[in-house]
Amino acid sequence: MSTSYDLIVIGAGPGGYVAAIRAAQLGMKVACVDENTALGGTCLRVGCIPSKALLESSERYYEARKGALSEHGISVGEVTLDLPALLARKDKVVSQLTSGVAFLFKKNGVTPHHGRGRLVGEGKVEVTSAEGSKEVLTAKHVLIATGSVPATIPGVVLDGDRIGTSTEALSFPQVPEHLVVIGAGYIGLEMGSVWARLGSKVTVLEYMSEFLPAIDTEIAKLAHRAFTKQGLQIQLGVRVTGARVEGDRVTVTYEEGGDQRPNLGPNQRTVEGDRVLVATGRRPNTEGLGASELGVKLDRRGFIEVDDHYRTAVPGVWAIGDVIPGPMLAHKAEEEGVAAVEHMAGLPGHVNYDAIPGIIYTHPEVAGVGKTEQQLRADGVPYKKGTFPFSANGRAKAMAETDGMVKILAHAETDRILGFHVIGPHASDLAAEGAVAVEFSASAEDLARSVHAHPTLSEVVKEAALAVGGRVIHM
Repeated sequence: MSTSYDLIVIGAGPGGYVAAIRAAQLGMKVACVDENTALGGTCLRVGCIPSKALLESSERYYEARKGALSEHGISVGEVTLDLPALLARKDKVVSQLTSGVAFLFKKNGVTPHHGRGRLVGEGKVEVTSAEGSKEVLTAKHVLIATGSVPATIPGVVLDGDRIGTSTEALSFPQVPEHLVVIGAGYIGLEMGSVWARLGSKVTVLEYMSEFLPAIDTEIAKLAHRAFTKQGLQIQLGVRVTGARVEGDRVTVTYEEGGDQRPNLGPNQRTVEGDRVLVATGRRPNTEGLGASELGVKLDRRGFIEVDDHYRTAVPGVWAIGDVIPGPMLAHKAEEEGVAAVEHMAGLPGHVNYDAIPGIIYTHPEVAGVGKTEQQLRADGVPYKKGTFPFSANGRAKAMAETDGMVKILAHAETDRILGFHVIGPHASDLAAEGAVAVEFSASAEDLARSVHAHPTLSEVVKEAALAVGGRVIHM
C-alpha cells in the first residue's frame, strides 16, 4: 500500500514535529513517521523535559532538607523523600507534553505514522510497524530529523541497569549510594546534580583537562567552584578504560592524563559505585535509515552533509537537527526545521547560528550566546567587556540567590554585542535577551539604554551593558 504526501518527516522530535506543523501551515500535505507511539522524540520523552522535571523537584527537596528556607523565615519539620512520587510527577509532565504534540498534529492536519522509517528510493519511505507490517509513503520532499543517540566509549558496556545512559538515570528505582558519572558535559552535570541533591555521592570523571571548554572560561570557573561546593567530586583529565559489574557494585577503571597524554601508561586507578551514568556525548541517529544507500553523504563522524538550505546530495531529501553538524540542541533543530520547510515552499528560511543559546540547567544555571572571551582572543577580535554580579541586584537579594553574574562582550570599535554569558538565577531566561541582541546586531549601548523594570533580575543585564561603557551605576 502506498500513500502520497507533499512532505514526509522522519522523526517526531522537536525538529521534526515543529517542521511538520510549519509545513502544514504553509499548505503542504504532511506525514510524520516515528517509531514511538508517544510523540516528541528524545527531548520530550527521555531528555530535556523529564530531566528538567527532576531538576526542579530535586532542588526543592534539597532546599527543604538543607534548611535553605530558614533564611525566608520558614521552618519545616523532618523532610523525607518519596522517590516513586517524584518520578511519577516527571512521567506525568512527559505524558502531558507528548499528548500535546499529538493534539497539535491533529489540529494542523499532520498525519502520524508509527513505525520505523527507512528511505527506499527518491521520495519513498518505508514504514515498518512494531508488529512488522510495512507500508510505503511517497512525497516530493523527505526531511530527515531522526536526532541522536548516546555515544559510548571503549571498555564500558551498557547493561541498561548498573551501567546506563541518561535514559536509565531518569528512573533509578533507588537513590544511588555512589553515582559515577563519565563525562562532565551538560547531561552529566545535570543528572549528577539531580542525584546529588537527592542524597547520592557523585563522582564525575571527565576526559578533558579543562572544565566546560566550550563555555566562557570566566563563567566555567565560577560553575566549577559552585558544583564542587555542592558536593560533586569532579576529576578532570582522566580517561575511563573500563567498567566491571559485580553484583550491585560497579568498578570503573581510569587513567590520569586524559587529553594531555594520548598514550597513557599503566597509571590505572579505580572508583567503585553502585550506578554508572555514561554521559560522553551523543552521535547522529542514522543507523538503519537507508540514507547512505540512497546516496546521502555522511561525514567521517556520521553526520549528514547538507547545504545552506538543509538539502542533502539526493534531490528532495533534506536533513536537520542532531543528524547534521552543529550543537545538538532542541531549539537549534526547531529553527532548522522551520527554515528547511520554508525553503521548500520558496520562502527565505533563516537560522543565525551565532544567536543560539547554550544552557546548563543546574543550580546555578549557566547560559551563553555568541562568542566566548577565549574565542575572541584567539580570533584577534578587539573587544570590550562588561560584567555585573547578582550580589548587587535587589531582586536577587530578595530571592536569596546572589551567586553569579552577567557578562557582555562587545566589539571594541562598533560596540556590537558579540557574546552574552550568564551564571546565576534564571540564566536560561535571561539568555533570551542576549539571543535577541545578537540576532538584531544590537550594541551594548542599545541594551544599556533600554528600560529594564525594577526590581528584576534583568537589571543585571542592563548594568553589565553599562559596564561595557565604563558607567555602571549600582557598583
